[in-house]
Amino acid sequence: MNSGGTLYTIGMGPGDPELLTLKAVRILGAAPVIAFFAKRGRTGHSRSIAGTHVNPEAIELRFEYPFTTEVPVEDPSYPDQMGMFYETAAAAIAAHLDVNRNVALLCEGDPFFYGSAMYLFDRLGTSYRNEVVPGITGMSGCWTRARLPFTHGDDVLTVLPGTLDQASLTAALLRCDAAVIMKVGRNLAKIRRAIGEAGLAERAVYVERGTMPGERILQLVDMVETTAPYFSMVLVPGRQRPR
Repeated sequence: MNSGGTLYTIGMGPGDPELLTLKAVRILGAAPVIAFFAKRGRTGHSRSIAGTHVNPEAIELRFEYPFTTEVPVEDPSYPDQMGMFYETAAAAIAAHLDVNRNVALLCEGDPFFYGSAMYLFDRLGTSYRNEVVPGITGMSGCWTRARLPFTHGDDVLTVLPGTLDQASLTAALLRCDAAVIMKVGRNLAKIRRAIGEAGLAERAVYVERGTMPGERILQLVDMVETTAPYFSMVLVPGRQRPR
């Protein structure tokens, strides 16, 4: 393992800055370098959450995604372009670690739960000293804001990406007690059909921008739109068994 700085991969929570951990705030205030991902032309959600907790003298490394939803995951160019993006970002961080600067890499939610930071950890985690700071997941923030007690006793919780085909979504929903469906976006209509086929329409709740300004929570059956923004998920609570 190289000598030099330490890479701190920090979970920034679901969106509400007050849900940052004390440990995250302490590291943000001391790190000489912070790194974060951002959509083209945007501030970056994790950077917005960090706000004024960041060391005012910190060097900021902004990694702008080459695309988000513009290119489908199935496109042959997707893994190559994203791989090059993560390689470039890892090299930029390594350049600071090599001269003994600690780097705080920000990640929405929890870093190891569908987080982009995982791809940099894969590239740097075995070569440099590192510490991962867990964060409150988006799904936890959403079911809490929706006031949905989610699992009880021996309920089985299943987390599903909405990018699965409809048959796979339906089959998984039929096997679980409680479900979280992420990556909703343009998959909303398909997700709604799968939930209907599984007989769960009356239990399903749609949450948009949970814990953030502009939060929206409603029963899925009451939603008229056919697409959803990035920060959205569908929740199907458990608690259906006698106890």
